[in-house]
Amino acid sequence: MSDTLTAEPFLSGLFFGECPRWHDGRLWYSDFFDRTVFSASPDGERRVEVAFDGEPAGLGWLPDGRLLINSRIDRAIFRREEDGTLVRHGDLTPWATWHANDMVVAADGQAYAGNFGFDLDGLSDGTVPSSAVAPASLVRVDPDGTSHEAAAGLDFPNGTVITEDGGTLVIAESFGGRLTAFDREADGTLTNRRVWAALPGIAPDGICLCADGTVWVSNALAHECVRVAEGGEVLERVVTSLNCYACMLGDDDRRTLYLITAVDSNASAARAARHGAIEKVRTTVPGAGLP
Repeated sequence: MSDTLTAEPFLSGLFFGECPRWHDGRLWYSDFFDRTVFSASPDGERRVEVAFDGEPAGLGWLPDGRLLINSRIDRAIFRREEDGTLVRHGDLTPWATWHANDMVVAADGQAYAGNFGFDLDGLSDGTVPSSAVAPASLVRVDPDGTSHEAAAGLDFPNGTVITEDGGTLVIAESFGGRLTAFDREADGTLTNRRVWAALPGIAPDGICLCADGTVWVSNALAHECVRVAEGGEVLERVVTSLNCYACMLGDDDRRTLYLITAVDSNASAARAARHGAIEKVRTTVPGAGLP
């Protein structure tokens, strides 16, 4: 039986937060409908990092420290230069067929970016039929801005992690109810695709990696985040106040689990009011790998 923890409030007033990252002693995150990338100190002091002309999603950093932002509507990655200007770093098209989503940036600067693959909001609004649901591709953008299809046929590719040695990439397939792993070759090519953990009843959204090789998985269908071992055993469960869409281990010891929550992921509902939040809980296994 898994242990159960309860999260406590950390920050409120978000529209829809996503893609939390621990970087330079602060928790960074995107808020789609605030059109802003924020960061927060462990004591809750929040500041604007990038006011974004669009809807920011996945975040990561190049080896030289420049920030990369996955732009949902543009289906492109933007790069923040040292003087603060934003430039187009690389495109996700033609492989991205709907909004861009989460992203992980490897230690060598290769970015792996997901996309919805279909109109998720239209599906939830009932304006598009269930037949519109389609698999999507994971796109790799190299440091020079060139784009490549890294993997195809993923069922809503979402949160993604890379192990400490850079040799394994694990991605959440939200509509597939599973985590899928790939071997990551020296040139960034993904091979040896396999199911890392089948997670029936869970829609895995954002994920983060632990030092013991387990993975925290936010469940977009429930008020929870679960820590799972390879094979799918649930080892710990955190109860949140709202549906949980993303997670990240942070603080100096990487043992505080930050959890991004919201009432609903539907765009019209999420942008209507600031009901989103970040919650947190102390854990025993520290974070590892990327992001």
